[in-house]
Amino acid sequence: MNARQKFNLSKSIQAILYVTNRLQRKDFHKIFKILYFSDRNHLAKYSRSITGDTYIAMNDGPVPSNIYDIFKSLRGDGFFAKNAEQFSEYFNVVNWNFINPLKDADLKKLSASDVEEIDDSLEKYGNLTWDEVREKSHDYAWRNTPKDYPISVENMLLETGESPEYISFVNEMVALNSSRV
Repeated sequence: MNARQKFNLSKSIQAILYVTNRLQRKDFHKIFKILYFSDRNHLAKYSRSITGDTYIAMNDGPVPSNIYDIFKSLRGDGFFAKNAEQFSEYFNVVNWNFINPLKDADLKKLSASDVEEIDDSLEKYGNLTWDEVREKSHDYAWRNTPKDYPISVENMLLETGESPEYISFVNEMVALNSSRV
């Protein structure tokens, strides 16, 4: 069984704001990778990701599908384009590929463990070059997913060294959380 996570728009916006207010280089690529590492590690430790986004194995590494659509919408070419104004109070796109945060993150909407994992990812990967962070994100989960397909929760957890029993438990938790209205 490989469950799909439920995307959490509100938390994702706050996670993006938290990350972008702490990064030097605020390009899509770096933001996506920081969120990927944060989500992957939070999923392994707490059986839930921070954003609930589905990561796609794209050429330059994992890309959060819904967050990418939000960013593209802000530039006028994404799935949410007709609703872009709902995101424009939080951030905007500069020079096609960079995010400019317009607010600070509301830390009441992120748990202590969310912030802890994001901080850890920022510390480990935030100062890496584009090529270095790309290389780090080409992990087991990415390599074992066909290009342009969703990376499974199972593969993300295998990357972190989790046992088959724990992976099964997390898949059940993800399925349970995804079924909630």
